[in-house]
Amino acid sequence: MQEPGSAPPAAVEEAGAGLRGSWLHKVTQEPPLGPAPQPALPLAVVAVERYLGEGPGAAVSPPACPQYHYDVTLADSACQRQCHLAPPLHRLVQRGALRAGCQVRVMRCFYLYEERQLGHGFLCLEQLEVVGDLPAAAPGWRAPPAESHRLPLKGGRKHFLPLWNNEDPYGDLWVVEKPPGQVDVEASKLISLGHLEMSWRNRIHFRPLLVRIMHKSRLRYYGKPDKRLDVPYQAYFEVADSSGMMSMVLWNSLCPEWYNSMKVGTVLLLEQYAIKTSYPFKTQPTPGDSQMKRFATIEISLNVRDPPTKITVVPESMVKPEWRLPEVKYRFITRSELDNLPNSHSCDVIGLVTFVGRSERTKKKEHGEDFWTSRWVHVIDGTSNQPFILELFATSQPDVFEHIHPMMYLVCTQMRVVRNNTEHPLPIYLTTSNESQIFITGWHKGQPYTKDTKVKNFIRWIKTQNEADQMKKTVIVESVLKTISEMERELEDLHYREHRRFAIQGIISVIRYVSCSSAAQDASGVEPVQPPSKTTVKDSKMSEEDHVNKGKDRKYEDREVPNSRCAPLEQHHHAAVLTRKSPVKRKIMHCLEVEQKRDVAVPVSSCPYFTRSARKKGCLDEFHQEDSMYENVRLAVPDVSESCTDKEGRNDTPEIEETGRTCDSWQSDLWTRMKDKLTEHLHHSTVFPESIPHKFDYKHKDFLLQQYNLHPAKHKPKEYKTNMESHDFSSTGHYEVTILGINHDVAIDIAFLPLLCPEYPHLFQMENIQNDALLSCMNCISVQQQETTSNERPCDLSPLSDEIVKAAADLDKQHVICILDICHLGEDKVEVFLSKIYKITEPGVVTPV
Repeated sequence: MQEPGSAPPAAVEEAGAGLRGSWLHKVTQEPPLGPAPQPALPLAVVAVERYLGEGPGAAVSPPACPQYHYDVTLADSACQRQCHLAPPLHRLVQRGALRAGCQVRVMRCFYLYEERQLGHGFLCLEQLEVVGDLPAAAPGWRAPPAESHRLPLKGGRKHFLPLWNNEDPYGDLWVVEKPPGQVDVEASKLISLGHLEMSWRNRIHFRPLLVRIMHKSRLRYYGKPDKRLDVPYQAYFEVADSSGMMSMVLWNSLCPEWYNSMKVGTVLLLEQYAIKTSYPFKTQPTPGDSQMKRFATIEISLNVRDPPTKITVVPESMVKPEWRLPEVKYRFITRSELDNLPNSHSCDVIGLVTFVGRSERTKKKEHGEDFWTSRWVHVIDGTSNQPFILELFATSQPDVFEHIHPMMYLVCTQMRVVRNNTEHPLPIYLTTSNESQIFITGWHKGQPYTKDTKVKNFIRWIKTQNEADQMKKTVIVESVLKTISEMERELEDLHYREHRRFAIQGIISVIRYVSCSSAAQDASGVEPVQPPSKTTVKDSKMSEEDHVNKGKDRKYEDREVPNSRCAPLEQHHHAAVLTRKSPVKRKIMHCLEVEQKRDVAVPVSSCPYFTRSARKKGCLDEFHQEDSMYENVRLAVPDVSESCTDKEGRNDTPEIEETGRTCDSWQSDLWTRMKDKLTEHLHHSTVFPESIPHKFDYKHKDFLLQQYNLHPAKHKPKEYKTNMESHDFSSTGHYEVTILGINHDVAIDIAFLPLLCPEYPHLFQMENIQNDALLSCMNCISVQQQETTSNERPCDLSPLSDEIVKAAADLDKQHVICILDICHLGEDKVEVFLSKIYKITEPGVVTPV
């Protein structure tokens, strides 16, 4: 099978003639005694792959968190080679700078021999310079295919891990799907789960089991640096027959062979299995049939040996009624029913996708390299003006998770209700559990839920709607108290697409409106994308890594902070670091938790939602189609560039005066006195194009999915044609807010992005900032833009209204707590958004402004 991005056989033969001129070929076939000479031309990065590092020596205690290695596959015009990345360069991968599809210049490397093998070794990369993305039309970069079944270069590991999490299957080790087998089932020789539960202690060998899979968990990777298991994976299933339901565990190398084939609803014939006492701390799914008996004392264990389990998938067409296997049942709810459900209630949902957030990552442990991957999604089902707000964590279904986009039918099972009943009401939302499964258009055919009554009702509603109107309303996007001086160190420590939430104390000192025209200019590369991140009176020093990473004048430090984002409900919640502190800090921590749930995603409008007009077919036709519903769907992205400038193309945005305000800025007198006396001023107010919600355009679907998914591990040439860039979809201005430290010695510039969409002012509601006078006023700029644009006047005519100035003046010189949302976008791009402002009214009390 030809590897993605590799050349066809004819190209391989042609490239083989040029091997003598290949630097990669020469340096690996005739390894130098010392450091290898530098290649004359940049090399293409074909793949960046991750795996578990080696364990410590016997005398050294194991580390608290696993450490990982990275192998980088480089290619020139003739060949490609798998190389090992030295640990000091890992930061390039973790920050998204070194990635598949970019070009690098090798500054320093050497050849490392494998002492346990004859004539085997590999290149070790010690110093690299990332020089840009791989040209799209460069046939010379299409290297010949690498050897199949490649293994990690160091540590004796037998497989690679997914690049950004440990939950997804990755690599050719994982079988896509095993075909069902033709098998004669002799019912008289079977044993039931109920009988097995009563007699297992008196047996060594067990009769065959015939069961149906009712629930499926995501994969669990349990590899440890000091353990030598080849494929340390585990997956739980709940299986049932006519007597009840029992847990089944798939172990180690059987996971790559069988995990993708074992779907909910699949019938299995199991032979030569083992029985173990149940693990007491595993999560438990909620069965669709509340009357089904659960056998919780034992579990079925499937291993590659001791004994070697024999597994057979029985085709559904061969399943006989006399076997009395139970049908899979669900607990579907409608959006109108959600508001009455209690916290942690388990349910299934179906809906039409109207909003997709970008993939983001959250640390599992404070100082670790393991992350949860998640995204926010909105779906509607026609029973309410409000959407389902879904927090989707990776469910070991990367082909589904990475292809969610608006106008798809989405099914999510085993979701958990998250609500807050305190004095601060929050938008109710659903989050995935360990047993959640997600399905999108193209994956519905044959799924058991197609028989469910509420699913059929949803399909009937879909058929009564108008697709064109709905397309216009679809969107794709998306702690503890810190000092301002600490912010820079925390930002430099972020990994690629890692999201955190911080709280800082300060004084709102400057508010400046940045027009959509000037923002687009910054993002397009006409001006520097982001100003220098720090201005300080102290001399800065270049670290060794800075020379590697494009020579940027920034110093990276290795310091971690507790993660402020909650993991899935079945996992450990993040530690309440401040719970033993003063009442003031406990209040702050509560506000952080409230805000992180309040702003999980922007609620969708109360307008009616529509999709396609009725088709004269059966009620489940949509589930049996792939993507045919999108054939003629087109949505133009409006050009708003003219509305942001005058007729001569000039931008009339005035600059900030020394004191007071202009039409696009306000600043306090305190700032005028203190701004020249600062010891440190951090600049993080840039809004990058990928941070702005975009209307979904199906014509550019693949481009948008690329922007909002994570970088892939392996380079794959683009299969779509578009001249669009991220900034072509961006159409809004934003605010730059300067927060002065409470000791008047440091300051930070951050951004506030208005939530309202100029053309659809009701698409986003404002309930998450409705009690915040300043941010509420700033949010209304979109309505002003809409009005001025409709009157053919520049949209930046008067962005700072009297209401904004009054609200800012009311906070002048007051100490406030600002909640900041922070996400690393790759390389040196970090977004810092102002999410909420709290006043400290008295010791121990914080209230919304």
